[in-house]
Amino acid sequence: MEVIAADPEGQLGSVVRARFGDTLPFLVKVLAADEPLSLQAHPSTKQAIEGFEREDRQGVPLSSATRNYRDRSHKPELIVALEPFEALAGFRPVARTVELMRALAVPDLEPYIELLKDQSDADGLRALFTTWITAPQPDLDVLVPAVIDGAINYVRSGATEFAPVAKTLLELGERYPGDAGVLASMLLNRVHLEPGQAIYLSAGNLHAYLRGVGVEVMANSDNVLRGGLTPKHVDVPELLRVLDFEPVTEERLLPPVQQDGFARDYVTPAEEFAVSVLSFDGEDLSREIEVTCHHDGPQILLCSRGAAVVSTGSDSVKLEQGSAAWVSADDGPFRVVAEVPTALFRSTVGIPR
Repeated sequence: MEVIAADPEGQLGSVVRARFGDTLPFLVKVLAADEPLSLQAHPSTKQAIEGFEREDRQGVPLSSATRNYRDRSHKPELIVALEPFEALAGFRPVARTVELMRALAVPDLEPYIELLKDQSDADGLRALFTTWITAPQPDLDVLVPAVIDGAINYVRSGATEFAPVAKTLLELGERYPGDAGVLASMLLNRVHLEPGQAIYLSAGNLHAYLRGVGVEVMANSDNVLRGGLTPKHVDVPELLRVLDFEPVTEERLLPPVQQDGFARDYVTPAEEFAVSVLSFDGEDLSREIEVTCHHDGPQILLCSRGAAVVSTGSDSVKLEQGSAAWVSADDGPFRVVAEVPTALFRSTVGIPR
């Protein structure tokens, strides 16, 4: 932040500054989840602007634990798995969710199955999710244990079709007894990623990361609406305004991938960021390779495997597994020399669309 503030033109470049001002429009982090994280969603740009200005008018401090909107930005994000990664993301197609709920054989779920089926898919999901997230605690204290018992019986039966979902229900029920988020998890796709696979999450997409290590790249925003599985603030009315209840298949959550020489590009509609993995092996080893960018903006390099020397102008740095480097707009194209098979995550600003 201090480096950018001291020289925004040199660090960000004129094109990026014209689009996003004097702030880096994306963030990069390595996410390591050894237990389920909170159920949450992010707003669209319009929702973020409206919410931020509304909370400002209401006098809610930016530092308040009950503040939903800390800036005016949306927060699309991409998670790329470094090892097997598990997540809940997007409302599953309704027909498949009905099959799951019936497979659990929980009599208490029957009225909710009918509620889900009696209207269009998105309306049914909205009605059922709203019913559960606003249910009185005494009702949850009956329904959640009944669902957990159904999951136990399903796992014990040796059935395999919904076994990962049932095991997730058991884990969430143990960690968050009586939490409506346990029920909500039944409505979401349970996604398994192998290393190199990714999920792209746009505005309104309800999700929770369950377990695994991955590189997460997102728009520079702190706007989060939580929906359960957390002791933190949950603003139910605002969450319901933000959520997108249109069902989505697991396949549609996976961004297209394009191979361009040594670069593997994850294609998303985000303008704040673009992500690729640069892989160097075989004939690429032990020789200097120049890596160009599609604009004059900054780049962040993260070494996830191997080691390489990265050079810009007269400066160079050795990146080993787990280390990262900042390449400013002024640095221009950089050069890479890898002696062993190496993978570098490269995060840059996205192309205007």
